[in-house]
Amino acid sequence: MTIREVSERYGLSADTLRYYERVGLIPPVPRTGSGVRNYDAASLGWVELIKCMSAGVGIEALTEYCRLFQLGEETLEARKALLVEQRRQLRERMEDMRKSLDRLNMKIENYDQCLARKERELRGV
Repeated sequence: MTIREVSERYGLSADTLRYYERVGLIPPVPRTGSGVRNYDAASLGWVELIKCMSAGVGIEALTEYCRLFQLGEETLEARKALLVEQRRQLRERMEDMRKSLDRLNMKIENYDQCLARKERELRGV
């Protein structure tokens, strides 16, 4: 699959895909004899993983995960530990976001109550 096809399939720019490869977020993509990237099933799997995980896991952690993966089976424990830590951090951020959402909802409800009171006053009720 060409970089353009992958870009269209996953909604990522070709520049983003090149960046992922350059910084080690995905392993080097196989190339044709003329040097054109030719994404195979394994490469597509990495793109899917990075796209999914990048919403909650930092680039540094994803790069480290990719590096460890390429080192082989002896890094299984280290990879799991990295993922467990990322999960912990993500849960913490999600809890912070939940608290922020609760606070925003409360503020909006207060404004709704104030607006309703003002409307009643304007109607003379």
